[in-house]
Amino acid sequence: MDVHASLADAVGNTPLVRLNRVTGTALAPVYAKLEYVNPGGSVKDRIALSMVEAAEEQGLLTPGGTIVEGTSGNTGVGLAMVAAQRGYRCVFAIPDKSSAEKVAVLRAYGAEVVVCPGNVPREHPEHVHATAVRIAAGTPGGWLANQYDNPANPQAHYRTTGPEIWRQTEGRITHLVCGVGTGGTITGTGEYLKEVSGGRVTVVGADPEASVYSGGDGGPYHVESIGHFRHPETVDDSWPESFHPSVVDRFERISDRDSLLTARRLAREEGLLVGGSAGTAVAGALRVAAGLGPDDLVVVLLPDSGRNYLSKVFDDDWLRGLGLPEDDRVPADARPVPSQG
Repeated sequence: MDVHASLADAVGNTPLVRLNRVTGTALAPVYAKLEYVNPGGSVKDRIALSMVEAAEEQGLLTPGGTIVEGTSGNTGVGLAMVAAQRGYRCVFAIPDKSSAEKVAVLRAYGAEVVVCPGNVPREHPEHVHATAVRIAAGTPGGWLANQYDNPANPQAHYRTTGPEIWRQTEGRITHLVCGVGTGGTITGTGEYLKEVSGGRVTVVGADPEASVYSGGDGGPYHVESIGHFRHPETVDDSWPESFHPSVVDRFERISDRDSLLTARRLAREEGLLVGGSAGTAVAGALRVAAGLGPDDLVVVLLPDSGRNYLSKVFDDDWLRGLGLPEDDRVPADARPVPSQG
């Protein structure tokens, strides 16, 4: 029986599960890393703990301090969980496109949530990052986690996620498929796997079609917590320091439609209730696997749970508003059989 001295010790060591039904005729096995099994419900628990521990060691976060961050939700949840366990106050700036479930979870942990307009340029004073910077600077004992530029973000994955995958696959992994948000997950995990395999592991970024990372125009899209949105009035379109583009061998560009419908297929065909960004990653992994053989092994990282998106990804009315037809939303084997009369 696993017994831990604190909740922090339960972060990581998430299971690897083979996908069976959604892979179709692909010869290469595809395994999913279930990051929503982390105690805070997402992969971001890893970096939250890593960033807080680094800040404590450097004297940037002291007893009675306040953790501040701009977040689409998951990093905030991870930080709020650690803050509750260690006695810190926390304040999060969050874009208005984040799901209501994420906001509710943050408040359940005791966090203060400041909702910001999502469709504003980076230089706008109400932008999520600008708001977080301002709050941290004006709060006694405030510490800005700054996940986008904090080296403790990719280091968390280099120390934990990468070694776990290598161990779990017994060194057989040939391809890693991962979404890119702050870039910390794919950077840290990918760098470790490339290093330990002598460069044999191919790292593939799964990215929304509009995302700047993979060559899109940076326009808006509906999948949360992934890709790089660029408002047309943004002047300084700097990329996160947590993301090392050189680690990515290639990108698979995935539409909103494929991302959202793949997430729904995972629930109905694999029993995996995951978010839209996991749908993006799996859609990319299925493309990768289609061109491989039985001696290859694909690992795809599933960042968070679909429970965060019941009002969006798994809500037919919301998808209808995006223009997805009914036939797309219901699996073929669940549709009524036409009458023969």
